[in-house]
Amino acid sequence: MSIPMSPTPELAPDAAMVLGIASTALPFARTPGAAAERWLRALRVHGQVGEALQALGVSEGPLDEQGEGVEDLGEKRMGQASIDPEEGVRQVTEKATCIAGERGAGEVATTDVLMGVMHVYGADFDHVLRAHGTDRDELIEQLGS
Repeated sequence: MSIPMSPTPELAPDAAMVLGIASTALPFARTPGAAAERWLRALRVHGQVGEALQALGVSEGPLDEQGEGVEDLGEKRMGQASIDPEEGVRQVTEKATCIAGERGAGEVATTDVLMGVMHVYGADFDHVLRAHGTDRDELIEQLGS
């Protein structure tokens, strides 16, 4: 007797929109920091994550207090390998789908995409969040409320 496999979660419309925007925006990112910035811009206006980011006051552009653009982050950090844009979208999609499946969801939500981005881009995404006036913990807390 075989154990029935649960179907792979489908992309919710908001999550599909975020992934589509990222797939067209990431090829223009020169650094992992710039790629993380593009992910935040896409997430900021879609789904539950967009609502949470807006509730936290995350704006379109970073709070640039030191005259340092987020676009330049990857150039200032030595030794970090760049993630190929297509590979980044694939990795985020794969991780988001896995997260949605683990929670038994029928659809991949923007929260799953966010967790995928946090997993794939790690410290670069954390730095982008800080540049926009929030952090990982505050965002996750906002999503829970």
